[in-house]
Amino acid sequence: MSEEKQKITVSLSERMLASVERIGNKLPDPAVLFIVLLFVVWVVSWLLSYVTFNVVDPRTNELLVINNLLSGSAITEFMSVMVTNFSHFHPVGVVLVAMLGIGVAEHTGFINSGLRALLSMTPQWLLTPMVIFAGIVSHSAVDAGYVLVIPLGGIIFYAAGRHPLVGIAAAFAGVSGGFSANFLPSSLDPMLQGLSQAGAQILDPSVVLNPLNNYFFTASSSFLIIALGWYVTEKIVEPRLKNVELNGDLEDLPTMKPLEPNERKGLRAAGIVFFLGVIIMIITAWPGSSPWRDATGDLTSGTAPMMRSIVSLIFLLFILPGYVYGVAAGTVKSSRDVIEGMTKAMQQMAYYLVIMFFIAQFVYAFGQSNLGVLLALQGAAALKAFAMPSYITIVGVVFITALINLFVGSSSAKWGVLATIFVPMLMQLGISPDLTQAAYRVGDSSTNIITPLMPYFPLVVVYCQRYVKDTGIGTVTAMMLPYSIAFLISWTIFLLLYTFSGLPLGIQSSYIYP
Repeated sequence: MSEEKQKITVSLSERMLASVERIGNKLPDPAVLFIVLLFVVWVVSWLLSYVTFNVVDPRTNELLVINNLLSGSAITEFMSVMVTNFSHFHPVGVVLVAMLGIGVAEHTGFINSGLRALLSMTPQWLLTPMVIFAGIVSHSAVDAGYVLVIPLGGIIFYAAGRHPLVGIAAAFAGVSGGFSANFLPSSLDPMLQGLSQAGAQILDPSVVLNPLNNYFFTASSSFLIIALGWYVTEKIVEPRLKNVELNGDLEDLPTMKPLEPNERKGLRAAGIVFFLGVIIMIITAWPGSSPWRDATGDLTSGTAPMMRSIVSLIFLLFILPGYVYGVAAGTVKSSRDVIEGMTKAMQQMAYYLVIMFFIAQFVYAFGQSNLGVLLALQGAAALKAFAMPSYITIVGVVFITALINLFVGSSSAKWGVLATIFVPMLMQLGISPDLTQAAYRVGDSSTNIITPLMPYFPLVVVYCQRYVKDTGIGTVTAMMLPYSIAFLISWTIFLLLYTFSGLPLGIQSSYIYP
């Protein structure tokens, strides 16, 4: 390609990125967006309450009626249940409980030391996949990957004589591009499951989903993301960046500190506790008469205490090793340190709680109005008329989500809206909420790394500017675009192959809604 053509291409891509950023910046805050949507539901319900629809409500086998939410009785009822809408909203409690344990593990230094130990013992030829792997594992600590793994990626690549921006790109791909790939359960699992369940209950109030309804798929996806990220890093990104001049203040760059003796001691103690916990769980759950099983002896049914305790087990998985690490490493001096870790975790969830309050009100109003059922039935009828195969519908969900993600960065905000539409609509087509959620996760993760509206995107730009001063949004987007394209296409194909194979998406999950 000639120099003139390269300039034209760069100019066009910069204009496109500028347009995406400009349009995205005009969108309201996610919390405000749900306030607007709430008013829209009220007004639309009022208008459509005067229309007669020849659609049978599957819940009652009678003609569907749109309820007017602006009537006096509806408004007073809404005011009376506003508090319980929020306090009983499923995603809120499960995420907060999980975060209490994660907060302790993060505050005591257990997560930080564990990731550093993982990266420090890696041979150079495995450096790229290990950085991506560390990014994927960091999802269990929510935002730890953005503030720890991504800058560490640049540091260890620079120390290994490779371009630091390549390390940042690989880490960013693992942390954000592979956001829905993980070997370990995280707080994202129950959050998305809760919103999917709320969407499914618009059509069938008896639907109950397992918090790990996508676990097997996301765990398998981890291998795909590591392999793809490894190939893209070394075959596409590194050759392109290797000649980019480093002009940052290299003398003032952070260094990757080796583990201190107390940190190693803490990790050993935490590892022992973790494995003892796993052994205890296996021993207590193994007998057919185990109290972890349901009345029929099933360990994985929705009524089995084991499955109903998933979030509590995530809580213990982090708080016990985190506490033991802190005691052994000397970072925990008293019980106050544990409480401080939990408190900091809750402080970080403040914005999440604000968004969840308005999502809870929107989901309630949407359900009470019957608009969700109308959309599901009419949308499903339209899709049936097109007679498209189910796999085409799933691909559509993936790509619609990927497009919306360019403008709405919050995963919970997007799924809070899309779950109320996609889940019941696809249930009518015989596609389970579990599969719809998996399709959403693929689309959401794949374009995280190319949208400037993702909250941590500017932070990645800053990390790059430590090494290359003139790094901008366009630079990082162009650096991450090969990952995004590779993830979106390959992960979608992987989802389809996974579906056709009949492998379970997760614990107690299904492809077809009964």
